[in-house]
Amino acid sequence: MRSNQETSEKSIGIFDSGVGGLTVVKEIMKVLPHESIIYFGDTARVPYGTKSKETITRFAIQDATFLMEKNVKAIVVACNSVSSNSLDNLKSSFDVPIIGVIKPGVDNACLKTINRKIGVIGTAATIESNAYKKRIRKICPDAIVYSKSCPLFVPLAEEGWIEKESTFLIVRDYLQELLDKDIDTLVLGCTHYPILKHVIQEVVGKGVFLVDSAFYTALALKELLEEMNLSRKSTMNVESLFYLSDIPRKFSDIGERFLGKKIKNISVVDVTQTKK
Repeated sequence: MRSNQETSEKSIGIFDSGVGGLTVVKEIMKVLPHESIIYFGDTARVPYGTKSKETITRFAIQDATFLMEKNVKAIVVACNSVSSNSLDNLKSSFDVPIIGVIKPGVDNACLKTINRKIGVIGTAATIESNAYKKRIRKICPDAIVYSKSCPLFVPLAEEGWIEKESTFLIVRDYLQELLDKDIDTLVLGCTHYPILKHVIQEVVGKGVFLVDSAFYTALALKELLEEMNLSRKSTMNVESLFYLSDIPRKFSDIGERFLGKKIKNISVVDVTQTKK
């Protein structure tokens, strides 16, 4: 792939199994305000985490192929299930730089921890994959990793139950066993979880550093584009485009909550018709 002026003006492709990846889009828009973004959320087939590795990889290839047809210069996999199961396959299949959400979060967790006790929370599928634990032990072998699936966090985030007393009680109930292990760093291993970041921080206290993988993925993307001379040179505003495989009920409310602003330019597409 040539790194030239023409290529740098292309869009960044981002995909997820649903709407959670919009938290990654939000952080990328903050860190790289002049870049154009093409987002695809596979809302018709969500969740990916309950599927086999082979099916997740097949879906991921279709999603990435759709973005490649839009002539993107890089792809961000804003999905923990794909990042933990299919990233290597994607990288070997497409001739653009591709990054996932696991490595950026883990690398920064290992930098932040002092007592080497790191907590990881995510969906059941992500926790069962052990992708975060394996990456942490590769970067900091002396770290002790405590993992916990928090399945109720996703519906709480989508319902917008941020300040309800019941939400604080549920978060505390999930995280107490990690706090009992004296963790000093907690990785938010699901793209929905940043919506509950304020609640989680209040429950774990200031002594625990929260690693928002969406934020660190945005920083990693910025670094990657700069290294490859792919950063957009123009400062003219460009419209981002959003594609879904289905329009879920209450999508406008959920999407605005996750992105932090109203979503325009939404189209419905069938990525199963892609050529690859």
